[in-house]
Amino acid sequence: MKEHKSRKRKLMDMVMRYFMMIIGAAIYTYGLDVFLVPNHLIDGGVVGIALMASKLFGISFSVLVMLINLPFLYVGYMQIGKSFTISTLFAIACISVFSAFMHQVPPIVHDPLLASVFGGIILGLGVGIIIRNGGSLDGSEIVAIIFDKKSSFSVGEIVMFLNFFILGAAGFVYDWNSAMYSLIAYFVAYKMMDLVITGVEESKGVMVITDKSEEVADVVMHRLGRGVTLLYGEGAYTKTPKRIIYCVVTRLELTKLKDIIYEVDENAFITINDVHDVFGGQFGKKSIH
Repeated sequence: MKEHKSRKRKLMDMVMRYFMMIIGAAIYTYGLDVFLVPNHLIDGGVVGIALMASKLFGISFSVLVMLINLPFLYVGYMQIGKSFTISTLFAIACISVFSAFMHQVPPIVHDPLLASVFGGIILGLGVGIIIRNGGSLDGSEIVAIIFDKKSSFSVGEIVMFLNFFILGAAGFVYDWNSAMYSLIAYFVAYKMMDLVITGVEESKGVMVITDKSEEVADVVMHRLGRGVTLLYGEGAYTKTPKRIIYCVVTRLELTKLKDIIYEVDENAFITINDVHDVFGGQFGKKSIH
């Protein structure tokens, strides 16, 4: 019975993920075809290459974006894994299909600055939804993930490096105004995507090392309304056992948390780290008082 429920839950999760990727692809294609393309702007990555190739050779963007991504998807399948590659292929296929129909939608703005800002917001929203649900839109990200394993550069730095040249090439295909406005659209999309992926209300993981662990844990639970976990450690120099407090709070609660900790122990050692997502447990809270 439990196994049947588990399979049903996994199936529902998968259906919901792919449904959200369809929504994300539709939003992305709307921003691309209604805001960017009519104003001679491009996005970064393979989409940007496909747009420029379509302009130069007169081949359909929907066909090019699939064809150019296929080699990257093959490499991703061999190096990264089947699940990520299938999700990425599905998202790219959705964009290819939506783009074939979205060209018929008349553009909303004809000012390239407005198009780059609002188009970037819509693009970032669409990409963020797709990435949050396990997919990707760009073969260049697959290349970046592979190079990341073999170099000291991060995935974000590699993608930024590749897109610098792709967006720069727009100056030769269109004009340099288009290239610079495309760069604005890319940065706006990047920030919006980051906002969608991390969420508006950022979570922080806080570790507290104190000699008054029980008192601090009690005051955090009762005054901040957050759950607390006690970890057991040992001072490397003193060799004395320590109990380390760990809890997850929102960014807005950090100041309150530090205040109530230092009220109990002004010598407490606090470290704060970004938390990408929080699942399960008892992250719900009581009201602060």
